[in-house]
Amino acid sequence: MSFAATLAVAPVVAETPANMLVIANRIDDITTLDPAESFEFAGSDVSRNIYGKLVNFDPMNLDAGYGPDLAESWTVSEDGKTITFTMREGVKFASGNPVRAEDAAWSLQRAVILNKTPSFILTQFGFNADNAKDMIKAEGNTVSITTDKRYATSFVLNCLTATIGGILDKEEVMKHEVDGDMGNTWLKTNTAGSGAYTLVSWKPNESVTLKSNPNFYLGEPAMKRVVVKHVAESSTQRLMLERGDIDVARDLNPDDVAGLAGADGVAIDSALRGRIMYISVNQKHPELSKPEVRQAIKYLVDYEGMQNSFLKGQYVIHQNFLPATYLGAIEDQPFSLNIEKAKELLAKAGVTDLTITAGVREAQERLEIAQSLQNTFAQAGIKLNLTVGTGKQILTKYRARELDMYIGAWGPDYPDPHTNAGTFAYNPDNSDEAQATGLLAWRNAWDTDGLTEKVAAAVVEGDREVRKGMYEEIQREFLQKAPFAILFQKVEQTGRRENVQNLNLGGAITAVSYWPVTK
Repeated sequence: MSFAATLAVAPVVAETPANMLVIANRIDDITTLDPAESFEFAGSDVSRNIYGKLVNFDPMNLDAGYGPDLAESWTVSEDGKTITFTMREGVKFASGNPVRAEDAAWSLQRAVILNKTPSFILTQFGFNADNAKDMIKAEGNTVSITTDKRYATSFVLNCLTATIGGILDKEEVMKHEVDGDMGNTWLKTNTAGSGAYTLVSWKPNESVTLKSNPNFYLGEPAMKRVVVKHVAESSTQRLMLERGDIDVARDLNPDDVAGLAGADGVAIDSALRGRIMYISVNQKHPELSKPEVRQAIKYLVDYEGMQNSFLKGQYVIHQNFLPATYLGAIEDQPFSLNIEKAKELLAKAGVTDLTITAGVREAQERLEIAQSLQNTFAQAGIKLNLTVGTGKQILTKYRARELDMYIGAWGPDYPDPHTNAGTFAYNPDNSDEAQATGLLAWRNAWDTDGLTEKVAAAVVEGDREVRKGMYEEIQREFLQKAPFAILFQKVEQTGRRENVQNLNLGGAITAVSYWPVTK
């Protein structure tokens, strides 16, 4: 055998640098890196690693729930409305500036005042642009937050673990203020946090590069650089992982996961995530707003067929808005593919020859879901046209109430049932002027048929078991009358090089953490 032939059968596997983590992931949904505005999956991953919060999750012990971060402790007033946080001493931002109570209060005030898409996470406590500085205050080394009424303390603290709870370096940000925007334009593509990493660059639809923060109060991470490459195709991610060009592949389809079984130096991890896949229909549409049509659509989904084929091992059937593991989650699955039942409902509604347009992100499993829906819808006489685009393109249309149907995913913002109840089944102002883009009920122009009031009651209920039962009741009503068909809950199957240790994707409650990773 010749030397050339020997090389042909024994390729050398490349290796990424020992102090660098390289990840392949779909990141085309990032629209901004400002924590007061960021509201997408890939953006949450970036923010989780750059910004500290008053309270946060330990990636090595997620089951413990929230714990101290930039605040080392807190107390609650007798009336339950004011939480006072004592800041951790000696913590610095990446700039070298000290992390002060003033920075924390200003960051939360700013998020309310800017009133961007995720602002509802804070404004639901009665905060607005006029009162934010009175309700969120710094005094010495403490920050106090006073809500409009008593809520469960755990609910308030869980909300502060959301991306919008990221604490900014006020001095650094305000150097870049333009026309009173409180640094929003600059922060779209820059960062000013105290977390484990800082931003080197974000190249839309291409990559995000982070470098370690030597000032991180838990110690500088072992991975000095993290590079997340936008790789849309599962087959490409698999090939890169096999070659050693990347350390982690986060968007592998079932075929490529199976193909990696037994691959030298590769491990596959599975983790139940909080993300749910769903479809929804715009209630401004004269036909889609009919209750029978909403019901029919739920019978035109081949749940089992998709779960057992192209989604195998990566999504499980789940038909309600609270992910499994959340307080009040239910396992009811009343819908299955039933073409004849759907036809009966459409006939009852007087609907024939219906054509609708659905927006879908250009991601493999979502396109496959869309194609499955086209097939089953057609069997009931519905023509489903697809508008395909990047995550940013489709979300922009969806948030403007411009789509007949949306096919996509939703992830919780904090680990409390209100995180999803308060967006799928809550819509106090259904007018176009409300521009409540963070509320999915609003995006679909649905007034919730009375569920808004029930959600409002559940969020202030202090008895845990009573509250649990309230969410169960809300979901059973939602199942029958909402313009949403919840389809699946995500099981993330991640391919990684075996030398990569302590990579935690965040379970069902938060985003990925890079700082504990070692090789």
